[in-house]
Amino acid sequence: MTPQRVTLITLGVADLGRAKAFYAALGWTPAADEGEVVFYQMNGMVLGFFGLEPLAKDQGRPDAKLGTGAMTLAQNFTTDAQVDAAYALALRAGATPLKAPEKVFWGGYSGYYADPDGHVWEVAQNPFWDVSPDGSLTLPTT
Repeated sequence: MTPQRVTLITLGVADLGRAKAFYAALGWTPAADEGEVVFYQMNGMVLGFFGLEPLAKDQGRPDAKLGTGAMTLAQNFTTDAQVDAAYALALRAGATPLKAPEKVFWGGYSGYYADPDGHVWEVAQNPFWDVSPDGSLTLPTT
């Protein structure tokens, strides 16, 4: 077993239909739709969206008030223009702009938006990282 891995990330959403519509507007296609949860196949992992109440129940804490956490999901691109295009598409799909893409202190280019449930996404171009044609990211070895 490889201990340093993530195979599935599940985000709680207030309105699953709204979440599916938002991500469809970004060009995403579900791999499985189980009614209360929808799954998207990613590069080597899966991202799921689960209604807040059913997610709390599934976690064994049905009375929990779930919200968004202090985390950022990210998509990395190979050019600034791709970052700008991804950011613009998200805004057209209904995202809330948080920070327009710009050159950043660490030498790259990035911006942030929030999806309709407040989950924060970064779109970025990092000149020090390699993004494969399939969109997967591999950190450089030192």
